[in-house]
Amino acid sequence: MSAPPLITPDGRYIVVRGRLWRRSNPALDPDERRRLVDQLMAARRAVGQALRAGDADGLARARALVDAAKVGLGERGPVWWTDAAPDLNRHMARNTPYGDWWAKQA
Repeated sequence: MSAPPLITPDGRYIVVRGRLWRRSNPALDPDERRRLVDQLMAARRAVGQALRAGDADGLARARALVDAAKVGLGERGPVWWTDAAPDLNRHMARNTPYGDWWAKQA
């Protein structure tokens, strides 16, 4: 098994292969988080099924469900933090204000 991804000091992102990925909103109610994660996993399974079946319409629907679950979790859409810091999702950590922190992790 691989080690869990690093989390930025402010808890907003994980770092995967040097890239920042927004974390879920930590303020979500645990039951709501579980419901959204369950929806996300079901939607990801539906993506795989649609890909295997060559079902373009089903794939579009499944990807929309993935997106909706990720927005609900706070991983996409409006940011969940309130200090007006920019969203750096998908940026390379070295090219962000986390660059110095990231350089010390290697």
